[in-house]
Amino acid sequence: MNILHQIEVEHMKPKVPDFGIGDRVDVHYLIKEGDKERIQIFSGTVIAIQGRGIRRVAKVRRMVSGEGVERIFPVHSPRIADVKVREKGKVRRAKLYYIRDLEGKATRIKPNMGKPRFPRSTRSKKAAPAAT
Repeated sequence: MNILHQIEVEHMKPKVPDFGIGDRVDVHYLIKEGDKERIQIFSGTVIAIQGRGIRRVAKVRRMVSGEGVERIFPVHSPRIADVKVREKGKVRRAKLYYIRDLEGKATRIKPNMGKPRFPRSTRSKKAAPAAT
């Protein structure tokens, strides 16, 4: 095993929520103010996921008083306390950058009511032993 890969696996979170592109999520992240820490929630739609392993990041977009706000969250960061999926979205694109140009009801994404065909987040899984 590569030394860099081994270090990455040691620092990755053991459990990452299963979320994907088009999902409405609540990202709970730690804010440090002076000597105090508190959790702030950023609610929005996942418009892009990039990277893999410990470098995996999710780009989340929301509207705040008519202005679009996007934040990039490293999924395995110790500052991310939790990611709650409020609603799974049904999309046919890997990146939803076109949403930046839309307004109002046009930005809505259809909910995914069916069963997903595969896990939507890629996690570092160890290969399962072959059945004998």
